[in-house]
Parts: sequence; structure tokens; C-alpha cells
Amino acid sequence: MNQEAVVLKAIDEQRLKKNRLIVAIDGRAASGKTTLAKSIADKRKASVIHMDHFFPQAHQRTKERLDRPGGNLDVERFLVEVAPFMKDHLAFSYRPFDCQKMAMGELIHVEKSDLIIVEGAYACHPVLWDLYDFRIFLSIDPEEQRRRIMA
Repeated sequence: MNQEAVVLKAIDEQRLKKNRLIVAIDGRAASGKTTLAKSIADKRKASVIHMDHFFPQAHQRTKERLDRPGGNLDVERFLVEVAPFMKDHLAFSYRPFDCQKMAMGELIHVEKSDLIIVEGAYACHPVLWDLYDFRIFLSIDPEEQRRRIMA
């Protein structure tokens, strides 16, 4: 059974116990977090929230903050703009931070869903840990990781 099949089976088993499920997919760089989230979303009609949308804004990028593990995540904004709605499985909107423009992007609308996936680096940040019903951490062989990053 491949990785995706194992994850889908685990999610399906969890959904037998609980109708609404919030899943975190965290992991190493280039390990396939986004790809797995998209595949699950397509197969199980899930809403996906990308942690890449929650990088800190320019005024938040202090040396002290960026030196902390998870400091490159705007967890404060996630807790205000996403967590309360996600927890109640409500539709909501948020503005992603665009790192290339160093500005907030256009509103993203997240539909009400019984399956929500939060994917990306630090999705399992300790402050966010209790938001999830199910957590996945992806690892990758260092050589394969280098190959993917360099591609």
C-alpha cells in the first residue's frame, strides 16, 4: 500500500468515529506535503489551508522571531483568521501573505467542509497542535529531497 493509500485509509477510519475531521500535514521540505493534501482533497472533497500563506509580514520579521523554531510562521494571524472557523467547520475567508510581493494577497474563501487539511511547514507547531484530530509528518530521503529542490 502506498503512502497516499495508507493516509486515505487512516482518514476514512477516523471519519467513522467522527464526522468532522481536521488533519495536519507537516514534514520536511520537498517531502510532498502539498501534493498529498491536494490528492486527498480531490478524493475526499476536503478544504485545504496552506501554511505558506502565513509567513510573517515585514514588520514581524525580527531577528529574535526568526531565530525561534517556527518563527517564520504568523501563528498569531492563523489563530485569529483561521482557527476559530476551522474548528467549527464554518466557511471563512483570509488573506494570504505573498512572500514575493511582501504584501497581503487577495482574499481566499474556504468553503464549509467536514474534512479540513492544513498543510505545510510548522502545521504541527505546538501552539496549533490541539486544533487537529489527526496529524501526519512526511519525511524524505536527503538525496531525493535535494533532487526535488534542485529540479
